[in-house]
Amino acid sequence: MTVLLNEAGGTASVIPMILWIVVLGALMYFMFYRPQKKEQAKREAMLAQIEKDAAVLTTSGFYGIVIDIPDDDTVIVEFGNNRNCRIPMKKSAIQEVEKPGAE
Repeated sequence: MTVLLNEAGGTASVIPMILWIVVLGALMYFMFYRPQKKEQAKREAMLAQIEKDAAVLTTSGFYGIVIDIPDDDTVIVEFGNNRNCRIPMKKSAIQEVEKPGAE
């Protein structure tokens, strides 16, 4: 390939071009893919540690208290002061968790 480039009057080489592609690929990995995977692992750990009586914030912006965890991907959250608004929802709809007794 370099022989063809040199005969055409160019002095470009394939090796520096491949090196730049590798450097840019590594840069993309460390700037985009790796931080996203870390954040996803942190979120999965948070959702796995949800327990009864934890205060939660949903993705829609509602604050509530977890009153029951019927299975691995569903929780029942109680909203409001009157204690009669109980809604089953997916764990993935929970954005933040505050452990009971934590300040």
